[in-house]
Amino acid sequence: MDLSTPRRRVYGADHDDPDPGPRPGHAYGELVGGPLDGLLLDVTGWSPARLAEEARLPTEIGRYGPGGRAHYRRRAADPGRWDWSGDSR
Repeated sequence: MDLSTPRRRVYGADHDDPDPGPRPGHAYGELVGGPLDGLLLDVTGWSPARLAEEARLPTEIGRYGPGGRAHYRRRAADPGRWDWSGDSR
């Protein structure tokens, strides 16, 4: 691994996890914008239909605080990136 590049953190990884980065054999999408910007979303095993849906991810750091969700949609032209589309309760 290139030590000059920091290891990315996966959404949902425990903050105390000594290795919150991606795991070999898993598929990830990068979350772009919004409260989860820069995190990786583990989409391993997601069906094409599920990948086409909006991901509504629980987060305490979005607009609505605890109990809120950040919404992300897979970018059609770059399926490795998921763009933020807003927050909800």
